[in-house]
Amino acid sequence: TYAWFFLPSFSQSPPTFGFLLDIDGVLVRGHRVIPAALEAFRRLMNSQGQLRVPVVFVTNAGNSLQHSKAQELSALLECEVDADQVILSHSPMKLFSEYHEKRMLVSGQGPVVENAQGLGFRNVVTMDELRMAFPLLDMVDLERRLKTTPLPRNDFPPIEGVLLLGEPVRWETSLQLIMDVLLSNGSPGTGLATPPYPHLPILASNMDLLWMAEAKMPRFGHGTFLLCLETIYQKVTGKELRYEGLMGKPSILTYQYAQDLIRRQAERRGWVAPIRKLYAVGDNPMSDIYGANLFHQYLQKATRDGAPELGAGGPQQQQPSASQSCISILVCTGVYNPRNPQSTEPVLGGGQPPFHGHRDLCFSPGLMEASHVVNDVNEAVQLVFRKEGWASE
Repeated sequence: TYAWFFLPSFSQSPPTFGFLLDIDGVLVRGHRVIPAALEAFRRLMNSQGQLRVPVVFVTNAGNSLQHSKAQELSALLECEVDADQVILSHSPMKLFSEYHEKRMLVSGQGPVVENAQGLGFRNVVTMDELRMAFPLLDMVDLERRLKTTPLPRNDFPPIEGVLLLGEPVRWETSLQLIMDVLLSNGSPGTGLATPPYPHLPILASNMDLLWMAEAKMPRFGHGTFLLCLETIYQKVTGKELRYEGLMGKPSILTYQYAQDLIRRQAERRGWVAPIRKLYAVGDNPMSDIYGANLFHQYLQKATRDGAPELGAGGPQQQQPSASQSCISILVCTGVYNPRNPQSTEPVLGGGQPPFHGHRDLCFSPGLMEASHVVNDVNEAVQLVFRKEGWASE
């Protein structure tokens, strides 16, 4: 049981807004909670220890299980976080049911098999399993090279697609084996004179080039791994690597998924008023702010013209949208820090900052501009409560 000093509730009316909170750089840095996050949750909780408004945690991390991330947040934030309040980068893969029965090679780290199975994929092959089946493929590490040549195998069923859940540990191994699978049409024990194109389907999550942990400078994210894979494939084949689905922020699909969880959370709490506004709080202009603004554009167009086509990136959302806006709020406790020369601030002289987004995203500088910039998540919550009339001036 957590003890709180509760702030007074300024409104008893059902909420018509909800929060989409990033985790790394907003609530935590590595495994350390940001003090402002504890203050923010004091404001978000009522005297019974329940959230006063719907909250969903939207992270581009994907190397843990959903319930494990919820338990971690519960301990760090000293409040109860349910697994269905947490969206990992790959959570929307649950919607790609046409691939759930296919034999998929999975890349990432942590409980990748459990994660893939939890998403609905019933026939997955890990990098280690593929490497053991074809030990001649992994040749970079001299210590792992075989001293003798094994007999060729012809009993390994072909791989039918690739799941990229997050950054792996041995990048050279994963890059090599994924390329082997794509170039051999799923049978890396054989060699094809001409690589097939289109290649096998690829589902990928987490496009973040960089992310913020305890180090002073940002760390490589899965977007950096994807950049390596795309560049190698282009160089080797002369063709562009294609994705059947890209998810995680700033994908619209991820925000649709988050919106649906907000709606369900409100229904469970008995809040009958529709959730009209979403406030997305993040520290990364390229993923959090770009994604929130992109989704805001989508909602505005949907309000005017009906739900627009998403194009590549996933199936259509089933539930009609009640939300009409998604307001972006940028905090200065993570990747974005205007006092840090490594920040994504525009360079001196009025030039544009480097584009850290994924190749398949058009560079639209306006989408990286937050509706509001505040110091931390506590200030973000105070700002929203003032705007919604939930706090005194």
